[in-house]
Amino acid sequence: MTTPPPAPAATPTPIFGEQLDGDRMPLLYEQLRAEHGPVAPVSVAPGINAWLVLGHRELLRLTREEQDFSHDPRRWGQLREGRVPADSPILPMVGWRPALLFADGQQHRRMRAAVSDALARINGHELRRGVRATAERLIAEFADGKQADLVSDYARKLPLMVITGLLGLDGPTGQELVKAIAGLVVANADSADASKRMGAILLALIEEKRHRPGNDVTSALLHHPVGLTDEEVLHNLVVMFVAGNQTTVNWIATTLRILLCDPAFRSSLSGGHLSVDDALDLVLWRFPPTQNFPARYATRDLRFGGQEVRAGDMLILGLAAANADPDILPEDGIPVVGNRSHLAFGAGPHTCPAQDPARLITRTAVDTIRHRLPDLELAVPESELAWIKSPWSKGLAALPVRFTEPQLPRGERATRS
Repeated sequence: MTTPPPAPAATPTPIFGEQLDGDRMPLLYEQLRAEHGPVAPVSVAPGINAWLVLGHRELLRLTREEQDFSHDPRRWGQLREGRVPADSPILPMVGWRPALLFADGQQHRRMRAAVSDALARINGHELRRGVRATAERLIAEFADGKQADLVSDYARKLPLMVITGLLGLDGPTGQELVKAIAGLVVANADSADASKRMGAILLALIEEKRHRPGNDVTSALLHHPVGLTDEEVLHNLVVMFVAGNQTTVNWIATTLRILLCDPAFRSSLSGGHLSVDDALDLVLWRFPPTQNFPARYATRDLRFGGQEVRAGDMLILGLAAANADPDILPEDGIPVVGNRSHLAFGAGPHTCPAQDPARLITRTAVDTIRHRLPDLELAVPESELAWIKSPWSKGLAALPVRFTEPQLPRGERATRS
């Protein structure tokens, strides 16, 4: 009996390029789901193929079963076979580093202990006061103009000033670091240079804090009992900063967009029927700040989500698609307010360790601008709002607004007069 030839593999669908932004990506995810089911073949850069995990149940399995899905990119088949160009825009995002994001088992637990303890040392009350004071200074800077772009003038600056302070960086150096991070997450031909600039800034910070420690996250990592090397501290700072900065920028801006564009939600918030945290969770469900996250690598051949996944295959965490999985949403497709079973922060052993300070920063940023600019409104039609073009990050390119007289605290009014 003749064995029939195997069915031809489906052509991978690109999830990168100028034609894809935050408006088009959700439709693409649903097209992929309809055609392939919960796991779909995609390309994440020219010549780089992967599986995009779209299903909520499948993504939970992907994040929890380390015996089948490793975080270590040295298992990646295309890389081991020399089929990844040295200048590939994906490489800075998935190239191996001695950081918790790329480790499994005991090595991951060792580094996560240091990172978690360093983050736990952050005083929540001091952080909230610092965020509020920084937010009010930023509002005062653009208040006289009665208009602003809340992405470039507020959401992009606020996390920078807060997070770089937590790391122990001064303002100008922090700005240089954020520029390098922005070049990295865009995933284009300049990403490799951006990665080098980022590393140089952080190495200088580590050298300083090794000899002159302070009350900051970098010093806490350097002097933790698990004994991280300088290289491990460097790359764990990269993970923390990349995840913390751009994610928080997107979370702030998109929450403000919902409050500006959804009158019923804004009314419920003002009336006390809903909280700012409800708005934050709605964003995490419908517009997760990180829409796709690299990567896991199959440790063996297996059937997963209806697909034949081979050892060494790359799998991408489709966070936005999994949150929109019809199997876990109510019949109307709208997440229930107060439900936090979203996957915006991942799941399993590698769940984001910084989600609590990120939420505090975002909540304080949103709450401060609501109280200081009570008559804030969009300066353009909602249809003109554009998303940045990135396969990984989901954020607004701009959020132009106008307002009348801001309600600034006395100290800020005095500073402006």
